Amino acid sequence: MDTTQRTEQQRSADRRRRELLEAADRVVLREGPQASMNAIAAEAGITKPILYRHFGDKNGLYAALATRHTDALLNSLRAALDAPAERRERVEATLDTYLAAIEARPQVYRFLMHPADGSTGSDQGFDVGQHSAPLLRRMGEELAQVIEERLDLGPGSQLLARVWGHGIVGMMHAAGDWWLGERPCSRAELVRSLADLLWGRLAAAGDKVGGPGF
Repeated sequence: MDTTQRTEQQRSADRRRRELLEAADRVVLREGPQASMNAIAAEAGITKPILYRHFGDKNGLYAALATRHTDALLNSLRAALDAPAERRERVEATLDTYLAAIEARPQVYRFLMHPADGSTGSDQGFDVGQHSAPLLRRMGEELAQVIEERLDLGPGSQLLARVWGHGIVGMMHAAGDWWLGERPCSRAELVRSLADLLWGRLAAAGDKVGGPGF
């Protein structure tokens, strides 16, 4: 097999994988944590063994979906952090971007972060716990890198940036999960309250010399 054939086969496989992930997304949007491999295979018009062939097992599919949605969310958060605005406005915009994402697709959020209450037949639920914690850690590390690159935090700045990054992500996740379930206030009110909580130390920190600014 020559290089051209291998490249075309890889493109075809990548295209088919995207199609299967889109089918899985449609099922997740309808069923949330109750989404099953059987339902996803049916949505894609294939048998479950073919779905396994592409993703290995149900956790392989879950990991692929999680990566897909986390990549999109991180791109949106970076855009909010890079917006031409005052620091306070960008902090609020970043918080709002996260909350808007989980509000817009609550079933996807619940699928990624909450196990199903139960399962039927032999199609057991996805092992959410195996992947949700790494997703939050990835987001924490990404935010830590942004903070470390942009803010002058003095001695021990790298460690402090990681503390802040993981702490902010944990706060957003916990507050957002509570808010999405109970809706005790508007999204704007929650954004302002969380920004107030963060603002004292963020306001005091200077931009790192030569950095892109925060």
